[in-house]
Amino acid sequence: MPQVTYIEHDGTEHRIALEEGLSVMRGAVDNGVPGIDADCGGECACATCHVYVDEAWLAKTGAPGEQEASMLSFAATAQPNSRLSCQITMTPALDGLVVRLPEAQH
Repeated sequence: MPQVTYIEHDGTEHRIALEEGLSVMRGAVDNGVPGIDADCGGECACATCHVYVDEAWLAKTGAPGEQEASMLSFAATAQPNSRLSCQITMTPALDGLVVRLPEAQH
């Protein structure tokens, strides 16, 4: 299974294997990674699963779609490498993905 490394704001790392087709958000929630609130449950209707994609992975995760970009405008600390983790679906090509979590989601 492909693995994702979630890095909390304080530097704590969580390396988790996720099934293909599962979202990065769902993997965090199901495995108790702190810092992903996922208030809307992965419907791309909030910005509480905001992550910063490691620069090395930006091309593989792709650019945010129109709805995601709109939701990211609500993230107080959005950066050019910001994504909503509910919109990143695990594939074998994303094995080793690294995402960093903001200090807060609200």
